[in-house]
Amino acid sequence: MIIVGLTGSIGMGKSTTAELFSEAGLPVHSADAAVHRLYAGAAAPQIEAAFPGTVIDGVVDRDRLGRQVLVDREALKRLEAIVHPLVGEVELAFVEEARAAGAPAAILDIPLLFETGADRRCDRIVVVSAPEDVQRRRVLARPGMSEEKFRQILEKQVPDAEKRARADYLIDTGTGLDDARRQVGAIVRMLKAEDVSGG
Repeated sequence: MIIVGLTGSIGMGKSTTAELFSEAGLPVHSADAAVHRLYAGAAAPQIEAAFPGTVIDGVVDRDRLGRQVLVDREALKRLEAIVHPLVGEVELAFVEEARAAGAPAAILDIPLLFETGADRRCDRIVVVSAPEDVQRRRVLARPGMSEEKFRQILEKQVPDAEKRARADYLIDTGTGLDDARRQVGAIVRMLKAEDVSGG
């Protein structure tokens, strides 16, 4: 089974692309979804202990937590030390389940794939990208987003150009959903062929 890392900067269409891989029949693990579940479960007490006042009714309030960690590199490192091992356990269980089910490939949807070194666990890398003006329009249309918040997020992400240079496969979402679906289908066919050949 081929482990595929799927990543892309904010607003590039990665989440939609992950759904397209799922539609095409490959199992997809979303690191973001795992974090959401952990914020309402196992991670919440540890996060409240490290960042008092960020958990409301047993669930991490992402806005309150974000205000503490977005501008403080050391705080962000403390948060990652809590969350990353827990997400890693969930991911490992997903990979084992996909392998047992005989999947030709499994998709790890990880926004900070390169930033966290998760690319080292992957056999292939898919990067989702779009023109800068498309990215900006998408991001600034999100509720609660501002130019300043967008800038802070980008500063913590590997630049799009570097991601593209490190990709085995590139998906351009700037040309619409149908074209993205076509690109995903082509990649799935290549992955299945590679898995069958034992490559």
